[in-house]
Amino acid sequence: QVQLVESGGGLVQPGGSLRLSCVASGTIFSVNALGWYRQAPGKERELVALISTGNSPKYADSVKGRFSISSDNAKIAVYLQMNSLEPEDTAVYYCNIRTTYANDYWGKGTLITVSS
Repeated sequence: QVQLVESGGGLVQPGGSLRLSCVASGTIFSVNALGWYRQAPGKERELVALISTGNSPKYADSVKGRFSISSDNAKIAVYLQMNSLEPEDTAVYYCNIRTTYANDYWGKGTLITVSS
């Protein structure tokens, strides 16, 4: 079974940067969208950034201008460059890959803590 393996989380000071990576352990056919979501304590999971076939990247308003999503289709990987991090960005971040058949693959999540 294909798994999504995330890396790059951790503790960072406000204003700092981190880069998240998510790589599929096997082959996923008909990838339609790759994205990052996050869930802060006591809150619902929310979309952070998304790349979908034929569309421009989409970002949550709260991260526009600070985060950048990219992908490597050959590796079936998605990345999230996070700059100017704020305490409000503290959350567990999950990567997601969706196929054209609406199959969803999720990573197990990686914790980002922004604190001085």
